[in-house]
Amino acid sequence: MTDSTLPTSFVVTLSCPDRPGIVHAVAGALLEAGCNIADSQQYGSPSTGNFFMRVEATTSSTQAELSSALAPVAEAFGMKWQINPVGQKVRTLILGSKDAHCLNDLLFQQRTGTLPIEVPAIVSNHRDLEGLAEFYGIPFHYIPVTPDTKAQAEAKLLELIHEHGIELTVLARYMQVLSSELCTELNGKAINIHHSFLPSFKGAKPYHQAHARGVKIIGATAHYVTADLDEGPIIEQEVIRVDHARTAEQFVQMGRDVEGRTLAQAVQWHAEHRVLLDGTRTVVFN
Repeated sequence: MTDSTLPTSFVVTLSCPDRPGIVHAVAGALLEAGCNIADSQQYGSPSTGNFFMRVEATTSSTQAELSSALAPVAEAFGMKWQINPVGQKVRTLILGSKDAHCLNDLLFQQRTGTLPIEVPAIVSNHRDLEGLAEFYGIPFHYIPVTPDTKAQAEAKLLELIHEHGIELTVLARYMQVLSSELCTELNGKAINIHHSFLPSFKGAKPYHQAHARGVKIIGATAHYVTADLDEGPIIEQEVIRVDHARTAEQFVQMGRDVEGRTLAQAVQWHAEHRVLLDGTRTVVFN
């Protein structure tokens, strides 16, 4: 057997209006392409009427041949679908401002192989993170943002995205609100970490807000970026317990670890093609 005919693993993700016969048709097309299904998960949403599926399969067929086998099924059922090689690294641009903890977690896990991403550039509106980018050997781009230069700054950001073939943009505590136009451009391809357990305690100093209300849990929320600030489809959330003896500053310190874990988990699931959009919600296949 030559290298060109060695079995390759692919992940197929799809969504479409739910109706009988979808799983049977997809399985038949994969069989036609000589696939062995290693994992299959599906979900039919009773609230939206949409069907979602994620399949991992090995085959000696090429990606183009697999695509040709699935195309008639996709057309018949009106599917949105993708095929990606399993383990292929997703080209990811990371945005940051001053806080380093989320950026450091992502870069460390990427270097150790935990996250299947490739980071060709880091962008920041401050220079505080330049040393961290240099430590990891990643080009750092300082793009300051003011109300008067916001449009030009976002234009430079889009240039980098196109130049580097970016597939995912991650806001790792990037303390700037993206324009509606940029949010539309990056729809389903940009992830933000919010340092509170949404939908509670939005805006400035959420940990201080939570402390003032005497909460017993704090947490973080990773979600897709949309034009509605902090309202994007949620990918992952995590909480930890606190009590009355903790100060607001301790809330902040404890929250940093939660933020880093939550963002890294969301990025991993996205990069492994486990997250599908269902309107304002997500379907996450574990």
